Amino acid sequence: MSDATNPETPENPADDPSTPAEPTAPSAPSAPEQQLTGRQQLTGRQRLAAGLWPPRVSRAQLIVALLLFVLGLGLAIQVRSTSDNSALRGARQEDLVRILDELDDRTQRLEDEAARLETQRSELESSSDQAEEARKQTQEKEQQLGILAGTVAAEGPGITLTIRGAAAAVESDMLLDAIQELRAAGAEAIQVNDVRVVADSYFSGSGTDIEIDGTKVAAPYVFKVIGKPEDLEPALNIPGGVVQTLEKEQATATVARSQKIVVDALRPAKRPDYAQSSSQ
Repeated sequence: MSDATNPETPENPADDPSTPAEPTAPSAPSAPEQQLTGRQQLTGRQRLAAGLWPPRVSRAQLIVALLLFVLGLGLAIQVRSTSDNSALRGARQEDLVRILDELDDRTQRLEDEAARLETQRSELESSSDQAEEARKQTQEKEQQLGILAGTVAAEGPGITLTIRGAAAAVESDMLLDAIQELRAAGAEAIQVNDVRVVADSYFSGSGTDIEIDGTKVAAPYVFKVIGKPEDLEPALNIPGGVVQTLEKEQATATVARSQKIVVDALRPAKRPDYAQSSSQ
């Protein structure tokens, strides 16, 4: 009897070389290989953009950026305010140099005053007769205060400012502006027409009714000013100053220097009603 099983037929069909092999699916690439492949496909510009965005900002960097922004904004506002409000931004170089010289002169005057006071203190400390030295300095101080208060006459170098114009051209506030400019330039004694101008003087009225401390004054207005002429005259001629303002109002202002100006209009000594000396 014949065996139904063919001895030459292999038990496992896969072992049969005549049987065609099934195709094997390629294995999927791992995650690092996928990232490497993706980066290789990006251009240099795309890689740069990917590195810059989204930004990686720390809290400290945000604080520094905010502080720099606030600082820059403050500087911009300050620069703009200075450029907009500066009255000298359109001044010529010669005018700026003159104003700078005037400021230097003011500083020098203050330094000289400080040196003078220091000398007086040294004299009091070293003088053999301190009582006599103190009396002498007291008299000198009384004279100085009398000049400032307008109770004594004064003379010295200075200028004469003469303002002419129609009645409607010159107002009391223009005369007051001239007084303030002169005081800022170091004027020590001022007289307008026949009125002594002191610290508490006031100007009122307009046109033909201008008054100084209740006393009527009329054009031409003659200012006799004692001080350093080299400081007083430039202070009136600065850009936008007293002289230019009067010229815009169809008035004229002339300044003449002199080595001897006499201010002889006096004011009565006035005793304060409430103020008392605090040195007891």
